[in-house]
Amino acid sequence: MTAIKHALQRDIFTPNDERLLSIVNVCKAGKKKKNCFLCATVTTERPVQVRVVKVKKSDKGDFYKRQMAWELRDLAEVDAKDASKENPEFDLHFEKVYRWVASSTAEKNSFISCIWKLNQRYLRKKVEFVNVSSQLLEESVPSGENQSVAGGDEDALDDYQELNAREEQDIEGMMEVCEYAISNAEAFAEKLSRELQVLDGANIQSIMASEKQVNILMQLLDEALSEVDTIEGKLSSYEEMLQSVKEQMDQISQSNRLIQISNTNNGKLLDEIQFLVNYMDLSKGHIRALQDGDLSSPKGIEACINASEALLQCMNVALRPGHEKLMAVKQQQHLFTELRDTFARRLTNHLNNVFVHQFNHFSHFKMTIPQFYRSSCMSLPGHDQSSTLSQHTAELTLPKHSPLHRDLLRYAKLMEWLKNTQREKYDGLSRTYVDYMTRLYEREIKDFFEVAKIKMAGTTKEGKGNKFATLPRKESALKQETESLHGSSGKLTGSTSSLNKLAVQGSSSRRSQSSSLLDMGNMSASDLDVADRTKFDKIFEQVLSELEPLCLAEQDFISKFFKLQQHPTLAQGEVESDGGVPSRQPPPGEHRHSMSLTEKDMVRLMMNKIFQSIETELNSLIALGDKIDSFHSLYMLVKMSHHVWTAQNVDPASYLSTTLGNVLVTVKRNFDKCISGQIRQMEEVKISKKSKVGILPFVTGFEEFAELAETIFRNAERRGDLDKAYVKLIRAVFTNVEKVANESQKTPRDVVMMENFHHIFSTQSRLKISCLETERREAKHKYTDHLQSYVINSLGQPLEKLNHFFEGVEARVAQGVREEEVSYQLAFNKQELRKVIKEYPGKEVKKGLDNLYKKVDKHLCEEESLLQVVWHSMQDEFIRQYKHFEGLIGRCYPGSGITMEFTIGDMLEYFSSIAQSH
Repeated sequence: MTAIKHALQRDIFTPNDERLLSIVNVCKAGKKKKNCFLCATVTTERPVQVRVVKVKKSDKGDFYKRQMAWELRDLAEVDAKDASKENPEFDLHFEKVYRWVASSTAEKNSFISCIWKLNQRYLRKKVEFVNVSSQLLEESVPSGENQSVAGGDEDALDDYQELNAREEQDIEGMMEVCEYAISNAEAFAEKLSRELQVLDGANIQSIMASEKQVNILMQLLDEALSEVDTIEGKLSSYEEMLQSVKEQMDQISQSNRLIQISNTNNGKLLDEIQFLVNYMDLSKGHIRALQDGDLSSPKGIEACINASEALLQCMNVALRPGHEKLMAVKQQQHLFTELRDTFARRLTNHLNNVFVHQFNHFSHFKMTIPQFYRSSCMSLPGHDQSSTLSQHTAELTLPKHSPLHRDLLRYAKLMEWLKNTQREKYDGLSRTYVDYMTRLYEREIKDFFEVAKIKMAGTTKEGKGNKFATLPRKESALKQETESLHGSSGKLTGSTSSLNKLAVQGSSSRRSQSSSLLDMGNMSASDLDVADRTKFDKIFEQVLSELEPLCLAEQDFISKFFKLQQHPTLAQGEVESDGGVPSRQPPPGEHRHSMSLTEKDMVRLMMNKIFQSIETELNSLIALGDKIDSFHSLYMLVKMSHHVWTAQNVDPASYLSTTLGNVLVTVKRNFDKCISGQIRQMEEVKISKKSKVGILPFVTGFEEFAELAETIFRNAERRGDLDKAYVKLIRAVFTNVEKVANESQKTPRDVVMMENFHHIFSTQSRLKISCLETERREAKHKYTDHLQSYVINSLGQPLEKLNHFFEGVEARVAQGVREEEVSYQLAFNKQELRKVIKEYPGKEVKKGLDNLYKKVDKHLCEEESLLQVVWHSMQDEFIRQYKHFEGLIGRCYPGSGITMEFTIGDMLEYFSSIAQSH
């Protein structure tokens, strides 16, 4: 094994600068016995690398080759399998487990012991040894970067040590001097031993010869020690002298430190005093402004604003620890609190007085509409009060409150101060303002809507010749209704007041004739109806145009005056600080108001309270307009949609946008109800059994409805609602036209269908309603089909026997009789054909056509002017039948020479002359 070890060192590891420390002959467990060697090596260069190398004998010769190598630091565990019994098997756990069987247990133990020592020296006990006998594992030895293993460990590790170049040269020189060094090693060793003894003797003599020099050296050392004692004595005296100086310097240093501490404290105290003076001192001018400042004049208001801001800044200063215990600070804070409470009371009382004054001002100088009507009527004895109402309702406007807003906005910054310091008083002022303005706006809005309702009711009385112009009430009754409007108290009763009743009763006759597609078809004064509706449209637009700026102006004022800027409020305890000035959180009890609501919600709640009557009054006005004329819902839908769209573009969450959106739902519901009413009236229509039908009233009504709707909804935002209504209406028209046609007794069904669907097709073609394109094509198809059906059914009468004869001929051919053999049939021979043809000479044909023309003229109505169209279609159909008869004669009676008594030219002349004569 030693020879193999030396050979491996020489051939494999020396060229790679490695030393072989241990070797074991192994083979893999459970496989064929293929022996190889596991070698433990270290590198000769630093840093030292320790490896386990697998060496295998080459198959082609007797030399060894390096097959695989593992770093020892990658070895996780060594498993010897059994610590008590001899077992040559062992496992090495690298990235995977390698199972080996050694050639002997001794070799295995020697190799494992070497691995353990290398682990102790280079890896700091990183590898774990399992099932290994404790005798093999020696105690760990101290090691370091520059320390090697000692004594026997080094010998064990360096079982083989190669000579370096200098050692080789020395040995070679010695061997050259002694010629028998190789042949007689013992003699060579003995010679070397003698020479070593000679050298030892020489060394001892040299040491003895240097004794004198040693004595001299000892004498010098004694002298040096005496000099050291002298120097130490001097140093002790110097130290005693410096000790007093040190004590004095320590006293001076202590005094300087105390002076420095005093200066530092004085500087900090000065800073604290300067801080308190700068941020907690309120000028006398500001104090006077807060206590006695004029809250009426612009200069006084400006002074109060500056003083309140300075006070708020002083109160919000973030005091440093300990400031609250200072008596001066406590007194100053007490002063600030008194000034705040005093000024808050003054400001609250003054603004309350301003609210009351402004409210009384508007209430005193604004005469309500009913009072104005009553005073005007009383000043003209015997004058008709209904005419008086008409004279004084020319202006439909709402009072402007911009002067009030302008006066109050001067106090906006003071309201912000009050909001930040005295939330309870701020909320109280908010409630006071809302209460006053609610009463003021409620009165103004009710008066405004009363005038609007009077003007709406007046639209039914002003047009001469209008079908609704003649009301079934006498003038005295109207006068009584007007007098009941004023009453003894002269007060209004909201949306259910007498004016509302007057407007509804004034349109009672209209309700009996309420607008429908049926009525529109029977109207004789539609221009006046359009004028009435246009006037209503203007009144409704005026109402919305007056309400919109009023609500926007009030909402803008509330946001600015009460400092509700549409963003979430600060959480309780947070205070904004002005640039550079420290701010503090207010005491826990200072803001007791819950700030969970956003300022946006607060604006909405205030607006809902102030204008709580707007939505009710608008719904009442819409209901009145709908009672006067159900088609008013078209105008209201367009106008309301436009104003909602405009309001949402300005502010989607504004009170105006929300309110108009709610009212728009009501308007849309009325619009849907109007369409459903028209459809219901179509279904209930009844026709006369004694007169011809003609164009049905709801067909004409749909035409006028579409013309009106197209005018109203031109460029409207809610076009989709109209398109849906169109589809519902036209489907109802189609259904009910067919229903009436089926029930008609006087007029043929084809005529009713033909005329009405022609009218529907013409209307849709003229108006070009894109959503009804499918229905337009369907109407044309129905019109064409029923025109053809009517023409064919009517033409069977002038040549009735001839038609029956040729129908029999076609029946025989259909039964399988050949066409040229039909003439041999007894009932259809040539003699029978000649007999039938002789019954229809030209004169008889013309007479039959003349009767047919009169009958068609009696069936058709004049409004649609379809007589010539039908007559021309009959001419084409008659010519087609003539040619068909001629063809049958040519095929079934060939060579017979039988022809009709009249020609196509005669027929054209008959049709033309009949048409001209009528």
